[in-house]
Amino acid sequence: MTELDFIDQLKALATHPAARGLADDAAVLPFGRHKLVITHDMMVEDVHFLSSADPADVAWKLVAVNLSDLAAKGAKPLGILMGYCQTGDDVWDAAFVRGLKEVISHFCVPLLGGDTVSAGENGKRTLGLTAFGEAKGHIIPARSGAAPGHSIYVTGEIGDAWAGLQIARGKVHAADIETSAALLKAHNRPEPKLDDGRALSSLVSTMMDISDGLLLDASRIAKASNVNLEIDLDRVPLSEPFKTLFGEGEDARLNAATGGDDYQLLLTASPETVLPINVTHIGQCRPGSGVSLVQKGERIGLPETLGFVHA
Repeated sequence: MTELDFIDQLKALATHPAARGLADDAAVLPFGRHKLVITHDMMVEDVHFLSSADPADVAWKLVAVNLSDLAAKGAKPLGILMGYCQTGDDVWDAAFVRGLKEVISHFCVPLLGGDTVSAGENGKRTLGLTAFGEAKGHIIPARSGAAPGHSIYVTGEIGDAWAGLQIARGKVHAADIETSAALLKAHNRPEPKLDDGRALSSLVSTMMDISDGLLLDASRIAKASNVNLEIDLDRVPLSEPFKTLFGEGEDARLNAATGGDDYQLLLTASPETVLPINVTHIGQCRPGSGVSLVQKGERIGLPETLGFVHA
């Protein structure tokens, strides 16, 4: 059973309106006069982080990826609950706690509780985190609001985290320290776009964070909104460190668009909407379904894999 097959079975159970049909980044629960946004993400050793990774970086990423889901809803973080799996390595655990202290201080989000278990000395570290946030207003963007004619935008630059992973795995080597450091930071310590999400949330037709790859996440908006997301590959924004290491040809751009772990925001909006922050226009919503690519005005084929799929 694939991940999507399993989720489809769970959808029959998740009938509460707050679950949004399990087709969104987070649950949205009415709470008095406010709305509570709730999200949960997990990380598994050698799947979501390398066994050689700095435990402090793992702690940072565990918190950041959950806060990124809150950012996509325009929500202000209120607190987190953590599930932690020990493997008998006291040094690793202590370094993780130091990193956790650093990240919750950086984002001003309190640790409220959670649970710890043991996986045994040979077990894989498995970490989970639930984040709670307060929505900015009554409009909380979902994946289902895009319409033909809407423009597609992204915040920031795409592909740096993928590039950092290649460095961490020893597959490439940057000639200068600054390039290597910038790309490794993007991979190890992503910055959820909390301020951007709150500024944009009431103006967009859809918004989600880019976690599994620009193209794969765009296909999720396309499916939820029943439209085609046509993305211009040449418009996908690349950073100078990325271009220094990989260039900006078609292969490099496809790697950036499918690599994942960017934690930028992918959004659609009416072309008449004036957005309050700098974003990059990368395409157009059209009648149809799925995601498509153009380059230099011509339709090009999609890569075999659109992004990171768990199973």
